[in-house]
Amino acid sequence: MLTVPGLCWLCQMPLALSHWGVCSVCRRAIAAPVSVCPRCGLPAMHPRLPCGRCLRKPPPWQALVAVGDYTPPVSPMLHQLKFSHQSQLALPLARLLLLAILQARRSRELPDVDLLMSVPLWSRRHWRRGFNQSDLLCRPLAHWLNCRYVPTALRRTRATPAQHHLSARLRKRNLQHAFALELPVAGRHIALVDDVVTTGSTVAEFSRLLLRSGAESVQVWCLCRTL
Repeated sequence: MLTVPGLCWLCQMPLALSHWGVCSVCRRAIAAPVSVCPRCGLPAMHPRLPCGRCLRKPPPWQALVAVGDYTPPVSPMLHQLKFSHQSQLALPLARLLLLAILQARRSRELPDVDLLMSVPLWSRRHWRRGFNQSDLLCRPLAHWLNCRYVPTALRRTRATPAQHHLSARLRKRNLQHAFALELPVAGRHIALVDDVVTTGSTVAEFSRLLLRSGAESVQVWCLCRTL
């Protein structure tokens, strides 16, 4: 069900700016003050030091920024975006991600990036849904952050089973040799944008591909980071 223009998607109170989508009160309720590892984005003892998991086996990306866990109120909004064809939710969700990125730059001294990339869908899945939710997040983020964004920079070379049906071990095997890079990235600082990062297998495979191709650094930006 569509919200009335100018009202918060969550509490239905009037917004100062209608395109915000979520009011400042609800925005503060979304981001719970949980200490997470700056590298993997999972709960940790110190918000500016790598956790024990990352010290033992660091992920291929250099930093991860997330709005929060896959819990209400973000999870129902994301579910409506992906499965109820409410693509207008992409803009307020992108704004929530923007605020998380700006906060990470202030509190963690997160470096700027010069190129955004969205995690692609397989062509048939893209056709069935009608859009790629990661692409819809990237477009306003690229404008707000003055970054280059090329929607076709990454592509899937074959169909893969949906990741959420698989175990962590099968997720890694499922993604091997499933992606291709269509853009030179040597020396670039890249942000890889996805909606949900669970085991991290998908963004890890993309990160390795980008770094092998000469990227200087890779950050992962997502709405939800969960296990």
